[in-house]
Amino acid sequence: MQRRSILQAAGAGLAGALAGPAALRAQSATTLRFTPQQDLVTLDPVTTTAYATRNHGYMVFDTLYGMDSKFEATPQMVEGHRVDDDGKRWDLRLREGLFFHDGERVLAKDCVASLRRWARRDPFGATLLAATDALSAPDDRTIRFRLKHPFPLLPAALGKASVPVCAMMPERLANTDPFRQVTELVGSGPFRFKADERVPGSLNVYEKFDRYVPRSDAPRGWTSGAKAVHFDRVEWRTMPDASTATNALLAGEADWQEYAYHDQLPLLRRGRDVTVRVLDSTGFVCMVRMNHLQPPFNNPAIRRALWPAIDQTAFMQAIVGPGETSLYHTPLGFFCPGTPMASTVGLDALSGPRSTDATRAALQAAGYNGEKIVLMIPSTSSAGPPLGAVMEDILKRCGMNVEVYAVEFNAMLQRRNRKGPVAEGGWSLFVTNWSGSDWLNPAGHIALRGNGEAGYAGWATMPRIEQLRDAWFRAPDLAAQQAICRDIQLEAMREVPYWPVGQFLQPTAYRNSLTGVQEGFATFWNIRRA
Repeated sequence: MQRRSILQAAGAGLAGALAGPAALRAQSATTLRFTPQQDLVTLDPVTTTAYATRNHGYMVFDTLYGMDSKFEATPQMVEGHRVDDDGKRWDLRLREGLFFHDGERVLAKDCVASLRRWARRDPFGATLLAATDALSAPDDRTIRFRLKHPFPLLPAALGKASVPVCAMMPERLANTDPFRQVTELVGSGPFRFKADERVPGSLNVYEKFDRYVPRSDAPRGWTSGAKAVHFDRVEWRTMPDASTATNALLAGEADWQEYAYHDQLPLLRRGRDVTVRVLDSTGFVCMVRMNHLQPPFNNPAIRRALWPAIDQTAFMQAIVGPGETSLYHTPLGFFCPGTPMASTVGLDALSGPRSTDATRAALQAAGYNGEKIVLMIPSTSSAGPPLGAVMEDILKRCGMNVEVYAVEFNAMLQRRNRKGPVAEGGWSLFVTNWSGSDWLNPAGHIALRGNGEAGYAGWATMPRIEQLRDAWFRAPDLAAQQAICRDIQLEAMREVPYWPVGQFLQPTAYRNSLTGVQEGFATFWNIRRA
């Protein structure tokens, strides 16, 4: 009875949906009920790096290429491509039978406009467009890149699974300023978005797009291969807290819970009708980012002084618990562990006993004079509060003057955009986590850029890292790319764009009646109810 009271208290929209087991059992077997890890705030997947929006975006929009479980680009909307002129001309050929949700055919001109819009928000896309002399649509099914120099990573740029999504949309929408959301959600993906049923903070609904034609090849995980839809309807229902979400799943009132939160794992693992599983081997990589424009962290010696005190194991155990050693990985460098660009080169500063005394001495030698620093913590992120608590403790034990600013994630983002000093409402540090797929290589790893005030919040200026990033795009083979990434990591340990603080794996949980849940982030094709 107590659980039922909690569910009823979740709000009118949620309570109506969870009115009782009998009503839910009567619900169509063709509806998939999903609990996202957070509310869907932004609907346009080009304008944000929010993972909820990414997952939503791949339902509504399709992409020219996908990414498989080996992190390789595969054709998706295109049937293939042809490369001529010594690698400087690429012709991408769209598949037959592609339609937008408004009934119009997908044309190459739509894709050209979509690519231009996306490239203004995505670092990998921006690099591709900078290497492009002309991007055109010579006919309805051909997208043509004329390049200034060979760019063999073109499919990887268009098919990356990291944020923001390279979403194809009608030209009339793709002409929208990329710093403003589109006014309609019209894609060519396997699901339509039901804007008329949206309840902000509670409910988002998707229905099967009957004119979507999956590829004929087999599913290959992540965003690649065939995308066959077996549910007529998918409902995303936001829960007020982790325990409510867990109880709903165990009771059969939800089918799939995106995050099986670590403190709820023992309860979920005891559920006879529930599968707990890690879908994304890249997990989440965590960091503490500093403001490079303002004292004290505009001083690289002060940034380096913290290395002896950074205890990655403490950060990870704060998230997953000390007994879940299989669910975290240390040491974490500047690329996602277990992926081609990762190495342990230069990470000696993160191994061995931790010493706040050594950091105290190094801070004094570097000129830290007790300036107040503001540590921002996203209170509504599952990983934010534990990461923030560990970092606050480290800073205080190192003798730093710390003020904590813990607020809802979107409120933190508003302050994060300020570049001024702490005394004028600025900030010094914030904790955050990224999908490991965002740290696969230098192309899309925006926190590793050194392009100053044109770059990611924190605004690091690191010319050598930018030079190495440019060299990575020109590398002739994998071995050369890996060598460059080792050099990038060595330079990052010296310049310290941020402190990496560990990788953790995030399990998901779903009812055993579901089959076909595939590797990667939450996708909704190829899933059936047994």
